Amino acid sequence: MANSYNIKLKLREEIAEGTMAFHFEKPVDSTFRAGQYLEMTLINPPETDAEGNNRPFSIASSPQEEYLMIATRMRDTAFKRVLKSATMGLEVKAELPFGSFTLHNDPSKPAVLLMGGIGITPVRSIVLDASARKLPHKIFLFYSNRRPEDTAFLKELQELEKQNPNYRFIGTMTDMKNSQQEWTGETGYINKEMIAKYVGDLTKPIYYSAGPQTMVSAMRQVLNNAGIDDDYIKTEDFSGY
Repeated sequence: MANSYNIKLKLREEIAEGTMAFHFEKPVDSTFRAGQYLEMTLINPPETDAEGNNRPFSIASSPQEEYLMIATRMRDTAFKRVLKSATMGLEVKAELPFGSFTLHNDPSKPAVLLMGGIGITPVRSIVLDASARKLPHKIFLFYSNRRPEDTAFLKELQELEKQNPNYRFIGTMTDMKNSQQEWTGETGYINKEMIAKYVGDLTKPIYYSAGPQTMVSAMRQVLNNAGIDDDYIKTEDFSGY
């Protein structure tokens, strides 16, 4: 059951071009499972617009971390402008937890995470939680972005391989011609061949996909075409950001 809290902003940082993370104090009695989301409401904001003062955000922090973190692409909306310009200590209302985009219980089935852009937020929580709890699940994280510059949490997600031998990170970039950074990983969109290259037998895993609706739909199509039933695919659309 969700509970309501007033929480204060503690830290704001840019984590990729056009993407910011906001760290809020974590209520002592709050609980959530990695992959769940919260509903945030601005309290008496200095401005508002037709999109309103309420947004759902995946909780990007893991349950073990001492703060609640959300991360978002910074569009020019009243809600985002208020967050971007807020002084530390800004109080917002948060209701949590919601959602079932959480890791399955059966460790004999690998988890294959097919993520695009800011859809990475619930998955940061999932993979950090799996590492902290030393879960036995094999986890393959495919993470598609245009360029390394646009890729939130890139270094952290790469480094996590050193902590969890069951975890594999596969980043892929779709627009390297416009990048100023070096990249030695995969390029192009995630497809059946790319998944099979790392995962092997495509019929064994449970699949997860989050990100822009077009990407989530494309991933479902790739999996369905490979003979994967919808019962083995968990998705979360990020519309509007």
